[in-house]
Amino acid sequence: MNYGPLIFLAAFFALAASWFGFVLTPQIQVGHLQQTNTIPDGVTYPVSRPGLAKEGIDVYRANGCAYCHSQQVGQTATVCDVILTDAGTNQSALIAALLKVDLRLSEAEAKQWVGNLPKTVLQGVKKPTADAAVSALKVGDAKTQLWIVPVGPDIARGWGKRRSVAEDFLYDYPVMPGAQRIGPDLASVGLRLPDPAWHLLHLYAPSLQVKDSTMPPYRFLFEKRRIERALSPEALPLTGSLAPPPGYEVVPKAEARGLVAYLMSLRADAPLFDAPLTVPAAPPAATNAPGASAGTTNAAPTNAPTK
Repeated sequence: MNYGPLIFLAAFFALAASWFGFVLTPQIQVGHLQQTNTIPDGVTYPVSRPGLAKEGIDVYRANGCAYCHSQQVGQTATVCDVILTDAGTNQSALIAALLKVDLRLSEAEAKQWVGNLPKTVLQGVKKPTADAAVSALKVGDAKTQLWIVPVGPDIARGWGKRRSVAEDFLYDYPVMPGAQRIGPDLASVGLRLPDPAWHLLHLYAPSLQVKDSTMPPYRFLFEKRRIERALSPEALPLTGSLAPPPGYEVVPKAEARGLVAYLMSLRADAPLFDAPLTVPAAPPAATNAPGASAGTTNAAPTNAPTK
């Protein structure tokens, strides 16, 4: 019996199924992905990276950074915090509501809370529990806030504020989410380490910034040159055995500046519909700022809780 046609059909369907699963399905899911808006502000996200950061993507890829670092923060759950921000006009009713919401509170502690707001009433609870607490505390015009808090091992390490989503990579080509973590995740390294000088020194001598670092130095991204009139503002503050000879300085090349600009642009912290989180309000503006007229203030109310 001739099994050739059957073998051909079996191989064809196997390859077709693989192509459908690994090529067509991802294309349908994210191939036509567009910009979205943050919540609740409605700011367009993401925006294209600045020019120097775009050049840095090529340096990041060429030096194999994606082989040691990932750019995908994981998240295991989303919990809620309930913040009491205003006691309202009926403090006795509010104290009674607090005692029902948090059974661990004594009446004396509840009275102290009401006089020292904002306070975190519940922390790390499920959404139904948080909604019930917010409803119970709506007495006498009291004001509460429900904060959405992503949780997980990566977030606990400080590697990001929420999980990574496809929108974070919309303007990156090629996308380099990485698959190994020989070093820390870099999805929000620009938020975590916002000092460009730190990154430059880390590229030149990793162990100076991170003790016992296994990262190799990238000194070929820098150049040693003679000091012309004065020390360059970009010169690295090197001492000891790393210091250049007298009359010389070590400065970053364009590739190093581009790589650092790309790292600084990695800030996956925008609250999105498919990756929600609550962003604390900005701190109040200083009332003695230059240009502020007497008797006026530019301060805005903050909803940051006291923990």
